[in-house]
Amino acid sequence: MGLFEIRVEVNAAGADEIDNTLLELGVDRWSLHEDAIAKRAWVVGVFDGEAEARHRWAELHPRLPGVMPGSPDIRPLADQDWRDSYKAHFKAWQFGRLHWVPVWERESFRLPPGDEVLWLDPGLAFGTGNHETTRLCVERLVKLAEAKDCKRTLIDAGCGSGILALSAALLGFDDIVAFDNDAEAIRVSRENAVLNGLAERVKFFSGDLITGLAGRKVGVLLANIQADVLMRFAPELVTAVEPGGTLTLSGILAVEVDKVRLIFNAAAPGWTYESRTMGEWSDLVLIRPPP
Repeated sequence: MGLFEIRVEVNAAGADEIDNTLLELGVDRWSLHEDAIAKRAWVVGVFDGEAEARHRWAELHPRLPGVMPGSPDIRPLADQDWRDSYKAHFKAWQFGRLHWVPVWERESFRLPPGDEVLWLDPGLAFGTGNHETTRLCVERLVKLAEAKDCKRTLIDAGCGSGILALSAALLGFDDIVAFDNDAEAIRVSRENAVLNGLAERVKFFSGDLITGLAGRKVGVLLANIQADVLMRFAPELVTAVEPGGTLTLSGILAVEVDKVRLIFNAAAPGWTYESRTMGEWSDLVLIRPPP
């Protein structure tokens, strides 16, 4: 059984709303492709087989605004076809001394002296760093490293491509674990760890916000997950943070951040809060009082 692509044209004028909907729903293996010159846009998914592609579209279609009339296009993909598709949406970027660069640019990229680079091949997993939700988390991580707060256990909950956990390793964090409930994300994360010589630095495993956090107390907890899931599992998230530790939440639309703050204020009374906005997205950082 090979990979199949399903492509559905959507209203280009509502592309931002559609992109936000995909992120809010937390659906994996779907992305938004746009042609700014032609003023057209498509929702594109890649799945293991035609039957799965049709099934996943039947699930998504009723929840997606702005779908153009007509049937979706479904076609089998050669390996190179889907790789080229996501390459167009992943560009190198940096914050501070850390760079995130597509592995296919390895031969041409020039790393400034004293800087670090994370080579990434995200495959079908979410997490290139090009989206604001990931950047908000990464920038918080860099600031923690600059403050020499690297000697605590760190968990990346919902790790996607492994970008946050692997960035933490490059920044000097010592004890790092990461989990995701998508087996494809774990596979891609482990491949990216090997690609960067970090396979021994980060433990990746399959889990959700119940099983992944059970019995754990950490100094730094990162959760780049959509807001409704964060709010639903607020007790589990705050319980996993040790005294003096930091909980960084992302995947939150700016219009939702006050609602998320209220939920976590009830779950973590007496903690201090910070928040930043980037584009249409916000993070929320909670700091547990020291003992």
